[in-house]
Amino acid sequence: MVRYRPNVAALVMNSAGGLLICERATLAGAWQFPQGGVDLGETPEQALFREVREEVGLLPRHYEVVERREGYRYLYPVHARGKKIRKHGSHGQEQTYFLCRLKSDAPQINVHQRPREFRAYRWIPPEEFDIEWLPPFKRDVYREVMRDFFQIEL
Repeated sequence: MVRYRPNVAALVMNSAGGLLICERATLAGAWQFPQGGVDLGETPEQALFREVREEVGLLPRHYEVVERREGYRYLYPVHARGKKIRKHGSHGQEQTYFLCRLKSDAPQINVHQRPREFRAYRWIPPEEFDIEWLPPFKRDVYREVMRDFFQIEL
């Protein structure tokens, strides 16, 4: 039986319509949304608040959740699946995406916290997201998310 690890991801939008993307600390040129696993006993909302705080330094009072969609799944690549099964007991991830609006009094994004997940960040118009920034196993989910939230075909 295929098991999926619960995961959350934040689509953070600023007042200018920019979408927050972050470059992975360990892989130059790999851009994605803040995201992470749901810990045992956490709700998806609690995981969202924790992950956004840990990865980009925003507290829940700095943004408003305006939409939530769930059920996005992907399998880990075959070469990494055994390690992930041993670590999390799962073959892939099932993601819940949250569309969030940054509030006017929010601080700057801070990707230099420890542990450091990202090396840089940018605000881009959603239609400028490049699917090539992602590893192939995540691309179908991102295509679906961008279509569902922004009506954009990648």
